[in-house]
Amino acid sequence: MKFTPFSIKNQEFSRAVRGFDKDEVKAYLEKLSDEVERIQNENSKLTSEIEKMNSRIEQYQRIEKNLQTTLLSAQESSTKAVESARKQTALLIKESELKASQIIEEAKEKANEIRDAVLKLREEKNLLVAKLKAMVETQSSLIEISFKERIVDENHEIDFTSAKKDLDSKINADEILEKLL
Repeated sequence: MKFTPFSIKNQEFSRAVRGFDKDEVKAYLEKLSDEVERIQNENSKLTSEIEKMNSRIEQYQRIEKNLQTTLLSAQESSTKAVESARKQTALLIKESELKASQIIEEAKEKANEIRDAVLKLREEKNLLVAKLKAMVETQSSLIEISFKERIVDENHEIDFTSAKKDLDSKINADEILEKLL
């Protein structure tokens, strides 16, 4: 049976010959009723506060759970971002190394091409110089022969050695090549 202040105040007892003092019992029941009413009010108030606190705790627990979820998500995102940045950095470094290797390789190839071109040009220059020298010497010989024939045709007696020295001093193949180059 549940006791309420009202049920305590209105409780009736059966009458007995030698029972308790009716006024004293009623006064005691009145005090007991007031105390139970106070305790019930306090209990009701505390129960209401407990419900409010439980509601707040549940709200805080939801907030805490959301914060934990958000924190985990942020940690995962930052971890992924850092990992992605590392991968991108590694990829950029590899790309740069490849490009640098290609540039170096191309530079080496161009240097080899230039070296080969310089060697070819030197060979061509030496060949041209040799051809020019041969042409000058051929022309010099032809002039010398022509000069001798002219001298012989005119039937003049000329000292060939002095004429040849004059001709050699006038036609020097090396000097001609120097002037041409």
